[in-house]
Amino acid sequence: MVSTKSIASQNFAALSRKLRAFSSVVVTLLLTFIGLTAITFTIGRVMPADPVLAVIGDRAPQAAYERVFKEMGLDKPIYEQYFRYLGELSRGDLGTSIMTSQPVSEDIKRFFPATLELSTIATLIGVLLGIPMGVLAAVNQGHLLDHFVRIFGLIGYSVPVFWLGMVGLLVFYGKLDWVAGPGRIDVYYDGIVKTVTGFILIDSALAKEWDIFHNAVSHLLLPSVILGSFALAYIARMTRSFMLDQMKEEYILTARVKGASEVSVIWRHAFRNVLVQLITIVGLTYASLLEGSVLTETVFSWPGIGQYITTSLFNADMNAVLGGTVVVGTCFVAVNMISDLLYKIVDPRARS
Repeated sequence: MVSTKSIASQNFAALSRKLRAFSSVVVTLLLTFIGLTAITFTIGRVMPADPVLAVIGDRAPQAAYERVFKEMGLDKPIYEQYFRYLGELSRGDLGTSIMTSQPVSEDIKRFFPATLELSTIATLIGVLLGIPMGVLAAVNQGHLLDHFVRIFGLIGYSVPVFWLGMVGLLVFYGKLDWVAGPGRIDVYYDGIVKTVTGFILIDSALAKEWDIFHNAVSHLLLPSVILGSFALAYIARMTRSFMLDQMKEEYILTARVKGASEVSVIWRHAFRNVLVQLITIVGLTYASLLEGSVLTETVFSWPGIGQYITTSLFNADMNAVLGGTVVVGTCFVAVNMISDLLYKIVDPRARS
């Protein structure tokens, strides 16, 4: 029989392994966050835009310029400025925006849900359509459906999003009038629904303002489809590639020899192994849409974090640029961490 001391020793060893793994994750996150903030802060300081002029204007006297220059801490070495910024960041202080005269954290709370809503729906479009398309293309390799998916994937992944957005606006809004135009909602609906979650679809549904809900859907439809076409093309291509590799494995032949149906072979055997890889692909796609929706938001005048950062950059509002970039970078890291966690849940081999 196994002694109590031996069991206690095994439990202690298992706990030690878990603590080491947790410590490794924490250290990785801290190093990633420090690297992200350091690079972003340095780029913000070496850019030719002068944040002092953005505050006082280019006609202010030299004495006023020097006073504001010192108040902003720009007379200090860049490493001192960075550590000061880290200290403020640790307290949740992202500074004050020059454009809005509001705390950057408040601006992000107002703009980021719009990007999150758009990117989430675009990712859902990519997942719900891209995965079945990729599976069917792999199963029908060399047939018409396979060629269609490959061509669609190539076009969807290659065509610039801003061009596709402008064409979509011209055709479906300007000519056919099937969808609403730029913006997140019509102006005369603005301010009617109380902000609860920041997601206009959820807030309007909670308020039972169905006219506003339908108007928001009409505004959201075209940009989400345009942005989702990128996700759809990428996910379909990767799913097809993963499935083709699995369909060549010996366990697929064994399952068929044992009399398993083709549906079972495809979805229960091949796709279950593909699912592990797809989790990473979907996670990376979602994170890319969160940080890469700037062009889509610009074309559609979508009031999201991407447009906020771009407008702030043009106005030398570096607090807003740094704050927005840090938030988006943090979300990117968080999505990747969640993907790794799901990877371990789905694949028991990764847990060991």
